[in-house]
Amino acid sequence: MYKPTFNMKRQRLVFRRFGNKGYSLFSCLGREVICSVLSVSTLTYASAESVSTHPVVSDSTATTTAREMVLDEVSVTGSRAPLTKSQAARMVTVLDRRDIAQAPVQSINDLLKYAIGVDVRQRGAIGAQTDISIRGGTQDQIILLLNGINICDPQTGHNAMDLPIDLSEIVRIEVIEGPAGRIYGSSSLVGAINIVTRPTGPTTVHAEAGSYGYAKAGAKYSFGGHSLSANYARSDGYSRSKAGNLNTGYSGAKAFYQGQYENDDVLLHWHLGLADKGWGSGTFYATPKWQADNQYEHTTKIYSAIQGETKRGRLHLAPSIYWNQNRDRYEGYHNQPEKMKYNYNRTDVYGVTLNMYLDWAAGRTALGGELRNEDLVSGNLGEPLSETHHISGTDRDYTLGVNRTNISAYLEHNLLLKHLTISAGLVAVKNTWSNMNMTVYPGIDVSFRPTPAWTLHASCNTSLRMPSFTEMYYKLQGYKADPHLKPEEMTAIEGGASWNQNWLNVSANVWYHHGRNMIDWIMDTSLGDDAVWQSVNHTKVNSIGAELSATARLQQSVLKLSYSYINQEKEREANIVSQYALEYLRHKLVASAHVPIIYRLAADVNMRWQDRVGQYTDFAGQVHDYEPYALIDARLAWTEPKWKVYVEANNLLDKSYVDYGHVEQPGRWLIAGFSIQL
Repeated sequence: MYKPTFNMKRQRLVFRRFGNKGYSLFSCLGREVICSVLSVSTLTYASAESVSTHPVVSDSTATTTAREMVLDEVSVTGSRAPLTKSQAARMVTVLDRRDIAQAPVQSINDLLKYAIGVDVRQRGAIGAQTDISIRGGTQDQIILLLNGINICDPQTGHNAMDLPIDLSEIVRIEVIEGPAGRIYGSSSLVGAINIVTRPTGPTTVHAEAGSYGYAKAGAKYSFGGHSLSANYARSDGYSRSKAGNLNTGYSGAKAFYQGQYENDDVLLHWHLGLADKGWGSGTFYATPKWQADNQYEHTTKIYSAIQGETKRGRLHLAPSIYWNQNRDRYEGYHNQPEKMKYNYNRTDVYGVTLNMYLDWAAGRTALGGELRNEDLVSGNLGEPLSETHHISGTDRDYTLGVNRTNISAYLEHNLLLKHLTISAGLVAVKNTWSNMNMTVYPGIDVSFRPTPAWTLHASCNTSLRMPSFTEMYYKLQGYKADPHLKPEEMTAIEGGASWNQNWLNVSANVWYHHGRNMIDWIMDTSLGDDAVWQSVNHTKVNSIGAELSATARLQQSVLKLSYSYINQEKEREANIVSQYALEYLRHKLVASAHVPIIYRLAADVNMRWQDRVGQYTDFAGQVHDYEPYALIDARLAWTEPKWKVYVEANNLLDKSYVDYGHVEQPGRWLIAGFSIQL
């Protein structure tokens, strides 16, 4: 946004397109106007925001094009080197600030339900615990990033969404569907989710309350290039155990500090976050053999990172360093350690990255690497430790553990022509624990823009995912893990097209995934009482899918409709029941509408229908197919420049449904709240 300054008070002018035509505004002014730095937000290697992006045109015949550049307000890319939105070779789904503000949700987990390629399987409400996957994968097969920093928990993906930030802190969420190994290395087997925040914005306070004893309050304070936010939320829970006790209660606090420093040479930014919460796990991990219905879990997570970027010269450097710690206490029987001793785990993840890119006559080339160490100490996972570590606040010690280091290096080149972008590269990965050789995973993305409205894209990418520590070592209450699991590997092909006019955007994609050594928990029911859940490598899993979406903007109203289809094939053995790899959303339909009613009053209605493939066994031993269901969420909000009040309803029609096995989901949930800018 550019705003001219005059001696007299005038209406703000916003310039969205600039050109060198004779009729252009700058030509009419009769003077030279210089834009020294074009800063756009990109999904890139160190941070997905505030990256100085310089458009590159390597088509020597397009001299006019080299002088004409379109300045997009927000630009995202799925490559190692930052590119503008018009140049990007890979499609990225973006949930922007407007989507976040209008959605009738209480957590990031709930918000992701409306991304068409994302599968959100709830275990509890308001983000208590949620498994997030993409395109038929599992919760461990995606990489989760906070401002471009990998925050995955190598212990388990079940608690990956224990984030230190509130919805009000987020600028946007970017979703890459399909293997992203060339961009983010290991863990990004079927996709990536990057959550972007920014240390700007007004000082605010907000609060809301609703059904099931739910209450939440928080505030954000911004000063200079810094911001500090905190909030607390709680709920009594929505279900009871057989003994009559509430067993899905929730309470948790979050705090997040971020800051930045910038001069003519460098941009530095950093964050420090804390997330602490406990929740009743009900029947989350129960089985027909172990029918516990008052489980409980408590996690404490710390996130920290410092990132930088140089701003001068042809060679741009972007180093970063980070440390994340995850503490977990699991109670098989809440407040009954004598019945089943608690499981304690602590993981510390340290990472250092150095990334760089260079502009030259043939385009833009990026290269760099990452060193990431993952260390676990535990009471039940890993190998015996040579020296035990005391568990703070208890009379027990961590007696088991495992440590592994992941080393990755990448190389990528982007060829940028007038109507064509080709982005190709590779990532080389080695992990110390598995003694794997350095393995190379290549990929290529192509985008063709025959007209300003049309974009055609195609890609072929590969990636891998190391097994989690839980998959390797969990051996309690009917589970038996394999410490010798192989890394999962994926090859994917995708093609699609999008058409974008001022009021209508339509896109379509088709894709094919070929997975090797896919990890799953399976049970052989023919063994009767001796049957246990075992972690294994499936030989192959083939998936094919398609996605369609359309967005229409009619004056102040916005209508969206999206649909996805997935079909998976693998060799299935008789009597084998799967927890993850054979349970996926075959059909998902999402429809939403934002409709102004009168003055500053607006309504938002979201509908989600989904049909899941798979079965689960209830406590009586009966096998059930997952039933399709449709849910409606709605919000009514009155928005003023400095404050907002709203009422909303989740599961408005009070439907009964399950996302995972025999874990009951809440019925209608009513909430009222407000936010004020100070």
